[in-house]
Amino acid sequence: MYDLIRHPLRAVIIGTGHVGATCAYSLQLSGLVSEIILINQNQERAMGEAMDRCYGMLFARPVEVRAGDFSDCASADIVVLAAGVAQQPGETRLSLLRRNVEVFQEIVPQIAKYTEDAILIVVANPVDVLTYVTLRLSNLPPSQVIGSGTILYTARFRFLISQHFHVEPRSVHAYVIGEHGDSQVPVWSLANIAGVKLDDYGHLNGGKLDCDTKAEIAENTRRAAYEIIKRKGSTYYAIANGLVRIIEAIVRNENSVLTVSSLVVGSYGLTDLTLSLPSIVNRGGIVHTLELPLTAVERSALEKSSQVMQSAIQSLEPMYALSLY
Repeated sequence: MYDLIRHPLRAVIIGTGHVGATCAYSLQLSGLVSEIILINQNQERAMGEAMDRCYGMLFARPVEVRAGDFSDCASADIVVLAAGVAQQPGETRLSLLRRNVEVFQEIVPQIAKYTEDAILIVVANPVDVLTYVTLRLSNLPPSQVIGSGTILYTARFRFLISQHFHVEPRSVHAYVIGEHGDSQVPVWSLANIAGVKLDDYGHLNGGKLDCDTKAEIAENTRRAAYEIIKRKGSTYYAIANGLVRIIEAIVRNENSVLTVSSLVVGSYGLTDLTLSLPSIVNRGGIVHTLELPLTAVERSALEKSSQVMQSAIQSLEPMYALSLY
């Protein structure tokens, strides 16, 4: 673990909308970094968010929070890309693509101008494609460009399973892989509680999981963001916690397995696209992507999800000068 006195850590958060601002708040409470820099197109907004956090420092960790600009990326350890247009009620993440690619064309080259060492964490949607765009625009090694991916969908999946079986969510081990979006793949075949696969757990301990219940849990996992957006306009608390979890794995050099989005080259027969697979994350970023023993149905679903990502990525080439290939 890093000693913040001897090795001060700087996190830069670009975009101070709901997600960026909540991430800054959660990160301040965590005490994982010694300095948080907020960058926003509206500088006054960034300054206001920083001031609000500074005045609460007495009740939190002694973390310096201030507004800054892209030159602050020069000594950053972590850069969170939360800038972009928000998803509207009823709107899919992929429909956001064109607008947010234009935003990233503005900000990513400015980040890359000042740093070659920081770990970039992309959270703006559609996160998988924007992770690919960030990788290509920054020219950073793939290990240093991480999308938040399905880390939140995996958390939702585990929570809903835990509700069914009446156990604490951290006792459930399960993954959602593929797209952060509608083509996501819940990996039922490997889901377990205390090492016991769910079908066996239900048989031995009650709470049997039938096909209809599985379908309901999968659909509620997939639809969760839409339902939250319909009710309150946007999602930000849970994803902010997820971002802090990724940052923790990096800062503490944990070698944690997280379902984050990254460049896939060869795994599952896929190549040159970004989507979420369980990956080992440490101080170097993503150091290894795991291959899971998927069923034939799950592998087919993952291939379909990858096709959605590939089509989205390929659609950018004629529209934007991204030098994708």
